Amino acid sequence: MDVKSAFINGFLQEEVFVKQLKGFVHAHHPNHVYRLKKALYRLKQAPRVWYECLTQFIVDNIYTRGGVDKTLFIKRNKDELFIAQIYVDDIVFGSTNNTKVQQFVEVMSHEFKMSLVGELSYFLGLQIRQINDGIFINQAKYAKTLVKKFGLVNAKLCDTPMSTTLKLSKDASGKSVKQIQYRSMIGSLLYLTASRPDIFFSVGMGICARYQGDPKESHLSSVKTIIRYVNGTSNYGIWYSVDTNASLVGFSDVDWAGNCDDSKSTSAGCLFLGNNLVSWFCKKQNSISLSTAEAEYIAAGSGCTQLLWMKQMLVNYVFNQCTLTLFCDNMSAINISKNLVQHCRTKHIDIYHHFIRELVENKCIVLEHIGTNDQLADLFTKPLNATRFKMVSRSIGICLVE
Repeated sequence: MDVKSAFINGFLQEEVFVKQLKGFVHAHHPNHVYRLKKALYRLKQAPRVWYECLTQFIVDNIYTRGGVDKTLFIKRNKDELFIAQIYVDDIVFGSTNNTKVQQFVEVMSHEFKMSLVGELSYFLGLQIRQINDGIFINQAKYAKTLVKKFGLVNAKLCDTPMSTTLKLSKDASGKSVKQIQYRSMIGSLLYLTASRPDIFFSVGMGICARYQGDPKESHLSSVKTIIRYVNGTSNYGIWYSVDTNASLVGFSDVDWAGNCDDSKSTSAGCLFLGNNLVSWFCKKQNSISLSTAEAEYIAAGSGCTQLLWMKQMLVNYVFNQCTLTLFCDNMSAINISKNLVQHCRTKHIDIYHHFIRELVENKCIVLEHIGTNDQLADLFTKPLNATRFKMVSRSIGICLVE
């Protein structure tokens, strides 16, 4: 559902004046200005007043706004659930009862000029295919346009987005390249990561976040490698299966001292609702970790934060979670959360210690060990060889649906 001329529906609370338009100047009052009652496009207050207007209208019609996500609106009635998600002037909605859907359409159409698009198939550049077994989300059209834009359609394809033998650094002695082209490549790839977590590390941490300020030829070559990989996998996307459960689990991992420039570690993790990947993150740690246990423990703290945030989010979707599980492949990090005696060795991570330990003691989260070969967060911490990369990618739901 799309709202026509959305921004002009909002009533302004403050006084805003605009000058008379050229060609429409009043003959008797050429020096007068207009005082606006409603918002106009390009007015900085327009998005805010539109959202306030829309929110107030929806809430007045007995819909509840989400506690974590303020753009989510819910209506519950016994076993029936209606959900609407707002993005500026686009509304995605659905329900377990078709009658609720029709009621929402009638209520919205009565107040605003709307256009109904039908079943969700394309949204914000995402191609969405709904079938009986699940939902497949990809950006095939965008990916092909991206490859064509940068002239790499006929280039040799790559099996992985990043070589395992390459360690990127600032390359101070390297030859600089044009920032405009480099940043354009990075920006285009970052948008593609919305449905392609398999390139998230290579784009976000391996290159983009570190070297946009002064890109070198070595960095540009690595970006082109990612685009060549995208060229061969442009139809790939992420699969969400219907045949799953509602248990929220997380994986946390770290690349200890993996940064060649400052020896800082990279924390990463991914969250699954049943078998389906719902969130992932990758971030360079703020300070240097003195051991793998410390680095893993800090990464686990980030993973716990993400789990708690997702737990609160799922409450609005009527998915109540009990004790959450975070998988970590480092036993020392797990033991720190359980054994208070070891606290004397970890004063420099005092905050993380108390945060995670409190969660463990209250049985909000349990840290469990997982083998390195089963660690799915590996995809977000370091470059992997082709065999390992394909195995982990399949495990998190990256595939091709014919």
